[in-house]
Amino acid sequence: MRRNTIVLISVLLILAVFAWAGWANWEYRKQAAEKMLAHAAQGELVPDSGDDRMNYVSPLDGKPAPGFALQNLSGSIVSLASYKGKAVMINFWATWCGPCKVETPWIVELRDKYAAQGFEVLGVDTESDDLEPGDKAGLAKAQAAASRFATDEKIPYPVLLDGDSISREYGGLDDLPASFFVDRSGKVIVATVGLTSESDIEANIRKALAE
Repeated sequence: MRRNTIVLISVLLILAVFAWAGWANWEYRKQAAEKMLAHAAQGELVPDSGDDRMNYVSPLDGKPAPGFALQNLSGSIVSLASYKGKAVMINFWATWCGPCKVETPWIVELRDKYAAQGFEVLGVDTESDDLEPGDKAGLAKAQAAASRFATDEKIPYPVLLDGDSISREYGGLDDLPASFFVDRSGKVIVATVGLTSESDIEANIRKALAE
């Protein structure tokens, strides 16, 4: 009996060591990820020198837009690189975002107005941002919501999924909607966060096309 007790205690100690090692490894990876995120360039809102409005200053201003390849609602992979030579509005949104619902009809109208001049919109859905990894049911529900919204709003441009996977590269995206206007050379010339006006969106489209 005593021998069995010693063996049991030894097994428990070994299991405890493995458990501690696993926790320590997880904690190290968590801290490393948090450190990386803390050092990632973040966008910020700053007061406009001319009025009471706040302007969004992106770490990407004047720099090449980070490349990405995301799945669309049909299951095909769409890459930013395939739109080289066009002016592109990368619009991050979600169906639960009230301001996103307000601006979407404007974006649809303006996309149709300027498409012939070489302008396109890529709608990047962030519906699944809060889902746990492996939550297939939640992911399917989020995709269905995005698909319904795209149908209801008659969105003619590509709607891409899993926007969270590229959010850090685009400055964090703490607020929605967030839009990045990319010129024909692939450079970000304007970035906006929050609801602006239809005229502001059009002005930024014109700027992207002119650059």
